[in-house]
Amino acid sequence: MSVLFSALDQVMSVMHLSYLMLGVVIGLIVGIIPGLGGIAGMSLLLPFIYGMDASVGLGMLMGLVAVVPTGDTFTSVLMGIPGSSSSQATVMDGFPLAKKGQAARALSAAFLSSMIGGVVGAVILSVFILVARPVVLAFSSAELFMLTLLGLSVVASLSGGSVYKGLAACGMGLLIGTIGGAPATGDFRFTFDVDYLYDGIPLIVVGLGIFALPEIISLLIKNKSIATKGNQLGQGLGQGLKDVMSNLPLVGRSSVFGSLVGAIPGLGGSVVDWMTYSFAMSASKDKSQFGKGEIKGVIAPESANNACSCGSMIPTILFGVPGSGSAAVFLGGMLLLGIQPGVSMVSTHLDLTYTIIWSLALANILGAALCIFLTRPISMLTYIKFSILAPVILTLILFAAYQATRSFGDFLALGAIALIGVLMKNADWPRPAFLIGFVLSAGAENYFFQSIQFYEYSWFTRPGVLIIGALILCGLFLPTVFRRMMRKRQTPEEAKAASETAIVTNFNLDIWIAGLFLLVAVVFGYQVWGEQTLTSAFPLIAVTLLGGSSLMVIINHLRHRGQIATAEIRQGLFYIVGFFIMAFLYFELGFLTTTFVFSLSFIYFFARAGVVKSLSIAFGLLVFLLVLGRVMSVDYPEGLLDGYVLAIANLV
Repeated sequence: MSVLFSALDQVMSVMHLSYLMLGVVIGLIVGIIPGLGGIAGMSLLLPFIYGMDASVGLGMLMGLVAVVPTGDTFTSVLMGIPGSSSSQATVMDGFPLAKKGQAARALSAAFLSSMIGGVVGAVILSVFILVARPVVLAFSSAELFMLTLLGLSVVASLSGGSVYKGLAACGMGLLIGTIGGAPATGDFRFTFDVDYLYDGIPLIVVGLGIFALPEIISLLIKNKSIATKGNQLGQGLGQGLKDVMSNLPLVGRSSVFGSLVGAIPGLGGSVVDWMTYSFAMSASKDKSQFGKGEIKGVIAPESANNACSCGSMIPTILFGVPGSGSAAVFLGGMLLLGIQPGVSMVSTHLDLTYTIIWSLALANILGAALCIFLTRPISMLTYIKFSILAPVILTLILFAAYQATRSFGDFLALGAIALIGVLMKNADWPRPAFLIGFVLSAGAENYFFQSIQFYEYSWFTRPGVLIIGALILCGLFLPTVFRRMMRKRQTPEEAKAASETAIVTNFNLDIWIAGLFLLVAVVFGYQVWGEQTLTSAFPLIAVTLLGGSSLMVIINHLRHRGQIATAEIRQGLFYIVGFFIMAFLYFELGFLTTTFVFSLSFIYFFARAGVVKSLSIAFGLLVFLLVLGRVMSVDYPEGLLDGYVLAIANLV
């Protein structure tokens, strides 16, 4: 108990609260912008927490991860656009309520439900820590390695319609994660004599490239504001709070269920909101109002998705297996702060574990309170045209990416990963599986090496390994068995309708991605073949997984002949080419100069803003970078022109 209260004392310190609140504010802003979500937001924060005290850095990260599911409620309710996958079900009744002039009621109910769900999730997390502590301490490296594989298998099997796409994405992430030095031998792999690759590709670059840039490109292609037509907030903030209090049993059930589902790697917010929405509907006496503005349809998913964020911390903290994409980046943040998840979190770092729990609970309370009191001004952010926000967000992304190693390679790697992200997004390949595979790669290889070192090959026969291996097989094959059983029960009409909707519409792009992945597997396999066993064993496992799954994707897709609308693909590739040109200019002309000219030109010509607004935003970005550079002691690439800008700034 003394550890619990000492952690609370740390959380309530002025420094911790300040950074926690900063994380909460950033999380709310990130949540409002559709598609960005917790992964991109946390990737942006990683450079800023480097060198911080561990408890303070964790507070900042937890502030963000706790409230992103709260912030994305604005877009879901006000204009029917899910801010992230975890707020899709909220649209069903939140948006109809807004159209009836009851947006304030829906928002306040959602925020209070989110707060309660987050607090319940934090309580369940603390219970799991206490109960699971002896189990975790009994786990060896062999069981931890198998748990890593279990997490990957669950992520792959639950990542959309094709388990082979999920496995291929996991394999690609694992393989990219092996670039650099082998932990067992120190041999360098897959560097291709490029200096930048000797230390591997940083997590910040991968997270921003696979998620943030593709989402920005997608929003730029649409070139609209988040809200094209406003809905009046109306009255009813107090009524929404009363609705939650009168439905506390529903809030409690949804919160507990969300926490438990969040603890299963791969499920997360993309399904828990629909599951709780379905439960709320089935338990309701009057189902006729669901989809037309039933407040229970807002309360249930909003209670669950914040609790789900807490639940995803259970496997992340206890086993180092992230339960979601956001948890994967959070795991990288823990490693950046010098914290190793797993046994140490329930033994030597139990105080930090309780700091995380207290921070989660407090962040949910602060986030909900901010949203309730600032509903009207925050909702106005959704009416800003995204093309005006894009240069600001892109500048933050580039700044964060440059902090990885502060070299030109950061930008090139960011563009290359973003290219993969654009392709995967448009072909509906599971990008979280890629990211989770990348994050788990280093830990999985260490566990694999330690298992061989301690037990040689007898670790395959350990009871825990056999049990987890059986769970992996069940996770991979049971969904397929269930789908086949469901098909047998379908009527001929249902089977025909299902076959028509199941036709692959992204045939060409799927073949290109699978072919690219297969080529990567062949090249990487050839590179590592013949190396000593401890250097090549794990990469060859990843190569086999990637190559075999990609080949199965190609074989399965050759049975279909669909069509694909390539307009967005071409535009996405056009933006990627433009990004590489900008990256070149950053180092030739200078980071500050290029940012100013790009933002000014983009806002004036593309967003069609006036001269005053364009100059104000561009100049504001320049000042922001100058201040940030001095605070964080960052030396930007000067190129040919930045020296003059810095000289003027020093005079001022």
